[in-house]
Amino acid sequence: MSERTLILFRHAKSDQSSGPADIDRPLNLRGERQAPEAGRWLAGNIDAIDLAVVSPANRARTTWKLASAELDEQPQTKIDDRIYGGSLLSVVRDLPDEARTVVLVGHNPGIEDLASLLSNTAVPMPTSALAVLDASTEWSSAGDAWATLRTEGRPPA
Repeated sequence: MSERTLILFRHAKSDQSSGPADIDRPLNLRGERQAPEAGRWLAGNIDAIDLAVVSPANRARTTWKLASAELDEQPQTKIDDRIYGGSLLSVVRDLPDEARTVVLVGHNPGIEDLASLLSNTAVPMPTSALAVLDASTEWSSAGDAWATLRTEGRPPA
């Protein structure tokens, strides 16, 4: 079985004002700077991304739009409502076998909990944080200690 890489990406900093509904919240100015920085980090450190699976929330979709604009090649992007609902493990287990490197763009606490579960390591995931996990088995077997944490952190913004 060949190697799989899962990149967990927490959305950039959003506007916390009491304006729009949670799902519609936009990025704030800091988030608009953070997302492209994360994209530049991905472009410089990840060979190729086969698929991006993104929460339907405005702040997650905008984060991915700004980050992916920094990539040489645009991966297929799929919006998955389960990410907003917090069912991230089921999203990973349902990834297509042909996808070897996948970015999942979501929210806390789900993104942080998933990174910790899959790597059996506490992984802090502040806004715009990335966690790169490597696994040697199929997506459908994802679970406790399924992957090795290659790197994690937040690019400067």
